Amino acid sequence: MPEQSNGPVEFTRWPETDAARYRSEGIWAGTTFDRILRDTATRRADTVAVIDADTSWTYAELDARVRTLAAGLLDLGIEPRQRVMVQLPNRAEYVATVFALFRIDALPVFCLPAHRSAELTALAAASESVAIVVAHHHEGFDHAALAADVATAVPSLRTIVCIPDAGAVAPEGTVAFDTVRGQDREFPTADPGEVAFLQLSGGSTGVPKLIPRTHDDYLYSVVRSNEVCGVTEETVYMATLPVSHNFPMSSPGILGAVVAGGTIALTPSPAPSTAFAMIERAGVTMTGLVPPLARLWTESAERGQPHDISTLATVQVGGARCPDELATRIGPALGARLQQVFGMAEGLVCYTHLDDSDEVVTTTQGRPMSPLDRIRVVDDNDVDVPAGSEGSLMTHGPYTIRGYYRNADANARSFTDDGWYRTGDIVRVDARGNITVCGRAVDRINRGGEKVSAEEVEEHLLAHPSIRDAVVVAIADEYLGERTCAFVLAADEDNPPRTSQIRAFVRDRGLAAWKIPDKVQVLDAFPETGVGKTSRKELRRALTGR
Repeated sequence: MPEQSNGPVEFTRWPETDAARYRSEGIWAGTTFDRILRDTATRRADTVAVIDADTSWTYAELDARVRTLAAGLLDLGIEPRQRVMVQLPNRAEYVATVFALFRIDALPVFCLPAHRSAELTALAAASESVAIVVAHHHEGFDHAALAADVATAVPSLRTIVCIPDAGAVAPEGTVAFDTVRGQDREFPTADPGEVAFLQLSGGSTGVPKLIPRTHDDYLYSVVRSNEVCGVTEETVYMATLPVSHNFPMSSPGILGAVVAGGTIALTPSPAPSTAFAMIERAGVTMTGLVPPLARLWTESAERGQPHDISTLATVQVGGARCPDELATRIGPALGARLQQVFGMAEGLVCYTHLDDSDEVVTTTQGRPMSPLDRIRVVDDNDVDVPAGSEGSLMTHGPYTIRGYYRNADANARSFTDDGWYRTGDIVRVDARGNITVCGRAVDRINRGGEKVSAEEVEEHLLAHPSIRDAVVVAIADEYLGERTCAFVLAADEDNPPRTSQIRAFVRDRGLAAWKIPDKVQVLDAFPETGVGKTSRKELRRALTGR
């Protein structure tokens, strides 16, 4: 029998010996997200907590909104431990909604604005969500209609809360967000050791897996991120990427700002013109970007732009390997310190440190942030490779999950019997513990038995003066098993490089013949996933037509 929507959330717990140690040493602090907000609202009542395109709330105002919204959610019949999907863009109501769910001990299921019927239906069914919170239209798409379709397909999903368009009413069949208000009351107390929310895996293929994160483990990740990243009550963190994604949520993200008593800024668009204006308006000091967006910002700043972004002190880049040539340009262009971030929603987070050398910051993805993180780099037989050699990364620690939510097949693939998580990343680790990401296991192309690292070839392509960006993927081949295809963006769209020039250039850089791209296609733009990463899945689909 599947569990009921208000039943306990099943997840694989840490071994009790590990859990007891984490508690006794204060690694797990025994508090909750709701308690953190209450404490910060008391301590920093008059500080601006959230600012978006239209709104600015102090911590006192945010806490008051959370109280009335939480009471309203209870009045709608949403009970503790039930799951509620949150599919909101970067706006202040997102923060209020998430903390209102924490206050009633309901579990947010974090969805991305780019998710559509296939993803949302699968996620609603897997989580047995009872409600979904959406904005009616976002970037021209009708999310209320989508939510209605999902509710028809998933019996547990009975309530749609909708933020209507400006000047309009909520569509029929939904509950208007502003009407979800109730009288203050005693709220349930959450158990810090239980699941606080369901995050989504960052994979670019298939329906995302549900990741159960507890208050204890995730708050440790946030607090430790604040320590490494230098987040204080003076920090103004801007969520530039979709805020439901793990990176802008917690590394250190919006939750790091709340823990420190700093300010959350939310930009509705990551485009330089919009984001730079928010940096100037809110005095943003820190933000996080994925490499394609970092390239766009860097190029915009190098050309010159009208906004004062001088408050920006730290620009984090993560989500995918940042090419070395781009890494060297980001800091000078944006007038900020680059911090590379490598991690996953399942747990492990690595950072370059703010006092690291330029070489470390521009050529590595940092090192595990916690002294309790354990990593292994292994071959295909799970045997540790020699120091400095490439291999598959495995990890475990006090904030890395031990299993996905109700997904035995994924758990069998991704976790060892003794709890190590297989990240799927190919890395090497230097003598100082810094990790260099060499690629993903799925991005290592097997060309007639010779392995080709997509990211290695991409680095060489990016050195070509006529290439602005590059992605290498596999093409199925009857003879070799797989061949390589390089998709490139031209630096000058009116004068794109020729295939013969590109292949000759890579060959002249000393690469083995079997690493030279078999096929090259020049595109106007790369397709993207919902969090702004280049979608290798869509590029592969373009090659096969399916």
